[in-house]
Amino acid sequence: MFLSRDTFAAEAPALSPAPTLRNPREVMATRLPAALQPFLTWLTAMPAPGETRADRPAAHFVAGALALVLGGMALGAVPLMLAAPPLAAWLLLPLGLLLTSSGLGLFQVVIFHHCSHGTVFANRGRNRQVGRMVSAFLLFKRFDDYQREHMMHHSAKKLLTEEDEFADFVLGLCRLEPGLPKAELWRRVAWITVSPAFHLHFLRRRIQASLFTGDRGHDWMGRAFWTSLIALAAATGTLVELLVLWVLPVTVLLQVATIYRILCEHRFPDAHFIALRDKHFVCEATTGVFAGRPVPEARADTARGLAQWAGWWLNMLTVQLFVRLFVLVGDAPCHDFHHRRPATRRWTNYIHARQQDAEAGSPGFPQGYTECWGLFEAVDSNLATLAATAPASIGRQTGHALA
Repeated sequence: MFLSRDTFAAEAPALSPAPTLRNPREVMATRLPAALQPFLTWLTAMPAPGETRADRPAAHFVAGALALVLGGMALGAVPLMLAAPPLAAWLLLPLGLLLTSSGLGLFQVVIFHHCSHGTVFANRGRNRQVGRMVSAFLLFKRFDDYQREHMMHHSAKKLLTEEDEFADFVLGLCRLEPGLPKAELWRRVAWITVSPAFHLHFLRRRIQASLFTGDRGHDWMGRAFWTSLIALAAATGTLVELLVLWVLPVTVLLQVATIYRILCEHRFPDAHFIALRDKHFVCEATTGVFAGRPVPEARADTARGLAQWAGWWLNMLTVQLFVRLFVLVGDAPCHDFHHRRPATRRWTNYIHARQQDAEAGSPGFPQGYTECWGLFEAVDSNLATLAATAPASIGRQTGHALA
């Protein structure tokens, strides 16, 4: 479900005003109890109309990421540590893996990322120090290399070119080629999601970029961390637990989440906007992606309405909640706000900051915000833009060998 907050309105006769279509969050605010609104704000990453909230410190996200990782590992360890765990105890394992993966996603998307912008801690040195630790321990690209490449990603002159990290991931690593039918692009996405060969290749790239960079201090910090973990697990007879509770989330699960998170971050605009490489291009290349479905129109006091509402809540508390915890972590839903205001420290209150910027007309930009509801709808829409892009056009812009 793709909406423009500025221009999306129902067609109407010329003499009649066109009614403004409300997005799903606005309808949730009018049809659901006030007590549920804070949860729905977090889940969808969009506030109710008129809702405000004080900015949170960046330390809130650091503490949250640590709590999710440690809490998830503790939950997952329960059935693995019991001599004869009951069947119900095994349910803690997937829950623990989900929470651990969510925390790792926060380290990747929020802490590591915003450290590169220098907006997590008060001084540049602390941002770099923490960024280097995260990249070494979690097998992310060496922080200094990532920071340099990420600054190019934020340049309209570099976005969707051969120097862009997003284009390198989508066109290079994932081998998603412009001009292919959308069905074929989806087939490739489905394959890389489960392909052992792809995940091994992805992991080799991560290890090379994290532990074999030529930066002795950084490389040995990461090598010492991983060597110590493995040695401790071997000495205590917990190698299986280490593989399941830590290695699996850091590698395969984090990589799956990364695939879908990056695929919904940017669209491929028309060649006209790519050629402009101005603020129009930035607006066209990004959109907000929110976890949620439209509220049922039927009332819940009929059998049909009750079934629709039950299905809606089931979807929100399973599919959408999973998406929010696993893929659209932290401020990932508001990636368009980040590209318009990359240096702002208000990212810590991203939900309300984006909304306030949208309601103000996004000062300094020629277009307002757009939004897409649903992760898979967003990926589908972005793949459609790639399918509609001429290979020669992207080839000229990016320099990628697409043959």
